[in-house]
Amino acid sequence: MSRFAVALTVAAGCLIPLSASAAPAPASAPGRAAAGPVHAYVANTAGDSVSVIDTATHTVTDTVPVGDAPRSVALSPDGTRVYAANDYSDSVSVIDTASNTVTATVPVGDGPFSVAVSPDGDRAYTADFQANTVSVIDTATNTVTATVRVARSPQSVALSPDGARAYTANFGANSVSVIDTATNTLTDTVRVGNGPASVAVSRDGARVYTANSFSNSVSVVDTASNTVTGTVAVGEGPRAVAVSPDGTHAYAGNTLGKTVSVIDTAANTATGTVTVGDGPRGVALSPDGARAYVASSFPNTVSVIDTATDAVTDTVAVGRSPSSIAVGALPPPVADLAVALTATPVPGLLNGRIDYTLNLTNNGPDPLDEATVTATLPGSVTATSPDCTPTAGKVTCTLTGLAPGASATRAFTIRVAALSLGRPYTVTATRTASAPTDPNPANDTATRTCTATTSLNITCN
Repeated sequence: MSRFAVALTVAAGCLIPLSASAAPAPASAPGRAAAGPVHAYVANTAGDSVSVIDTATHTVTDTVPVGDAPRSVALSPDGTRVYAANDYSDSVSVIDTASNTVTATVPVGDGPFSVAVSPDGDRAYTADFQANTVSVIDTATNTVTATVRVARSPQSVALSPDGARAYTANFGANSVSVIDTATNTLTDTVRVGNGPASVAVSRDGARVYTANSFSNSVSVVDTASNTVTGTVAVGEGPRAVAVSPDGTHAYAGNTLGKTVSVIDTAANTATGTVTVGDGPRGVALSPDGARAYVASSFPNTVSVIDTATDAVTDTVAVGRSPSSIAVGALPPPVADLAVALTATPVPGLLNGRIDYTLNLTNNGPDPLDEATVTATLPGSVTATSPDCTPTAGKVTCTLTGLAPGASATRAFTIRVAALSLGRPYTVTATRTASAPTDPNPANDTATRTCTATTSLNITCN
């Protein structure tokens, strides 16, 4: 079948637009550190782009040009990269989520319809629809290191939570291929419903779900035995399936029915139906499971479903023909505040003093929201300052809103008359608090030592 022949398939007397739906974005690994903001990434197949949605405001914050006809997107577990599978370019675009720019393009097999990332982030896998293969990408080098032949027309790929197995939904073979990722070999093939267009794995790895486009059903596969243990009737033309983080529900996007079926995974029955935009082809859950995001190709929108009420609460306009969506947390913001201290002696017959200047620089990579730097003084000396708060033996300086690469200064002064003449003394400035997190404690402190033998003879180093 030619690449262009897959644009339309005739089934039950209807013309059904074909599209791929990626597996849901990998869930956060257990024990992962506190995450940053949650974003959604949408593959706009006809727009050759990826839309970036801030899920706090449900607004598109950026649009990233990628290859030709991106069918699928996947977010790395650490949130630093997005992978877009470009069907007509036979490639994967690697997007840096910090800058929302493509940093690499990886040639893969013919017609990549889907991409998934291993839980450790070391490998990405593409389902190559035309080549009947899975390409294995080393994400450190952005090169294909293995190719695994599977059944006909693999349209979706997903990984087990431990990364030990990859599963492909083979649209043209009505099956799921099971791949051992340690050896990159095909270990089993499971017959499912007709036209499986999407595959998803439960958080515990015990079950695999396929959206069967021509059977109007979702197959439930027991991964221990690789057998189908349930078949759930859903809406018309399901082409996407995703599982909630707690595993209690699955969501099927019914492309022809303009709906999402809500499946109770304990009972293997559809318990609800949510009307969304025309042509839902991608479904993904927020990390906390509170919302489902549905990419609808024909109105070029993403519907936001409250999973507690199964109601659409928002609709976001995106690029042309969105066909896949991935949702996940980006790395938490960090801002490295570097503290430097200078001491300048100002001799005087009666009013000798030492002027101190704090130089505070945000080394980034993110904006500094706020910070407190405290300078400890010798004994109970009290300084004077135009922009800090002096108390006995201490000066407290604050700052807010410092952009990456920007610097700010704070100043304070100590009178020599208040010091013990002839004795060295030390002032130490330390970052005592800041937000967001400072990743580099090595530059949080600066010290200067001065000696005043008389008010006319002051030396500092």
